[in-house]
Amino acid sequence: MVEIFLKTLPFFALIALGFQACRTGFFTAEAAAYLTKFVFYFALSAMLFRFAANLSLAEIFDWWFVAAYLWGCFVVYLLATAVAMLHRRPVAEAAVEAQCAVIGNTGFLGVPMLVVLLGEAAAGPVLMVLTLDLVVFSSLIVILVTGSREGRVRLSTLKTVGLGLLKNPMIVSIVLGLAWSSTGWDVPGPINEFLAILGAAATPGALFAIGASLAGKSAERMSVAGWLSFCKLVLHPAAVALAALVLFPVDIFDAAVMIAAASLPVAGNVYILAQHYGVAPQRVSTAILVSTAISILTVSVIIGWVSQMAGITLGG
Repeated sequence: MVEIFLKTLPFFALIALGFQACRTGFFTAEAAAYLTKFVFYFALSAMLFRFAANLSLAEIFDWWFVAAYLWGCFVVYLLATAVAMLHRRPVAEAAVEAQCAVIGNTGFLGVPMLVVLLGEAAAGPVLMVLTLDLVVFSSLIVILVTGSREGRVRLSTLKTVGLGLLKNPMIVSIVLGLAWSSTGWDVPGPINEFLAILGAAATPGALFAIGASLAGKSAERMSVAGWLSFCKLVLHPAAVALAALVLFPVDIFDAAVMIAAASLPVAGNVYILAQHYGVAPQRVSTAILVSTAISILTVSVIIGWVSQMAGITLGG
């Protein structure tokens, strides 16, 4: 266990470095915003395109995988929604809390960390999890929040959802990479090298950016944040594990990656959506802060368990 913790520690140390740099004022909030933009639109996009371009759709997409992941997600999503409704929270707030319960930081933390720890074979399952999070749940929260405010779901809402997906560089990178892969052509050497160099900046850049973004967040309503962190770090991976290992015939390696991805802390893009719609942004901010801090231990435990279960050599 100590050995596994030491392998995950450098990733969280980079987050802590970004946090401290921004907290002390050495790295300004504006600088953090530009770093995030660089990672989001350039470095991470290059990494995702390169992974996808070297994979076939069959290596990424599997119906049983999709069914298992969505089953696990919706069990926890509905539980978090039910608890929020029992506390008499409006639909929009319940949707935001449910989003915190199931959407992990797959893009900025999961892709860089899990591919390094579990091997490049983890790229396909991680990309699938990232795609499902973006397509299914990022769309669902927009529909629920806007629909609850307007009393119905308008065509313009669906148009906004569609355009949002088309403009998301992570989705675009994965789709373009798979499109290239479908041609059967190898990525030309100089282009592949360019993507490798640019994509290599994604891991330190993304982790530093996560820490920098956490520096601006404060902790309030700790009871709610504690519950949402418990949902995300414990219930979500547990439900996904039940689905992938018991209910659906998912390949053991893919199941291990899926469970590890489900163990990640609350994603920063949930806060962006909450702030954009003015729905409980402080609550989400606290959940991100608390879940990220606790995940230093919980992620190590789960990665250690799934790697042993699937016979994965960490760092291989």
